[in-house]
This record gives sequence, C-alpha cells and structure tokens, in this order.
Amino acid sequence: MPEHVPDPSRAGSVVLDLGAGVGALILDAPAELNGREIEISPAGGGPGSPRTHSLVRERRTGAGTGYAAVYPGLAKGVYTVWRDADTPAGTVTIDGGRVTSYRWPDGGWGSRRSDG
Repeated sequence: MPEHVPDPSRAGSVVLDLGAGVGALILDAPAELNGREIEISPAGGGPGSPRTHSLVRERRTGAGTGYAAVYPGLAKGVYTVWRDADTPAGTVTIDGGRVTSYRWPDGGWGSRRSDG
C-alpha cells in the first residue's frame, strides 16, 4: 500500500501550551522528509528508551511554504533527536516557556536556535 502524506497544515492548526517547565520544539526539515516521522527522547536514554514522535508536514504561512515537525508540551530538558531507530542525530535543549527551533539541513544535522 502506498504511504499517505498528509495535506498541508492550515494557519492556526497548531496550538502550543508553554509554561515555566514546558516548552515546544519545531524541527525544520527539507521537503524530502515530508511525511516522515522523526523521534525524540529525553537525553541519556539509549536506543530502547521511551520516545515521542511527530510527522514532518508541509506548513504554509504568509512567508511561504516550509516543512517541519512540531513537538508541543515538552518538559524542559535536553532531548536526543533520532535519525533512525538506533542512531542519534543530535541533541536539543528545551527551555520552559519557549519555542526552540532545530534545523535539519540537506547535508545533515545542523544549527540550533531558540526563538521566544
């Protein structure tokens, strides 16, 4: 059966609940990852540690079209971003009350920046 890629997200379709100990992650991705689930987990756990995942989706805004996975409601702390089931791709720090962006450039894992 062919893999289904979801329709683009609409403006206002993602709600982020931020607080003192809760933040969110927006993982910017290249278009070729559209429809792929990217997993993250609290840092320090190995390949078998509990994970959460989010689907990379096309996101349309007034500024144009991009591709991202959104992880709302994350407890503040350091997280591992997983390339596949066994390979960590990088780490990102989530701060309470903030949205953190992490970019996955075409050539591999890259920069991290915090927007708040």
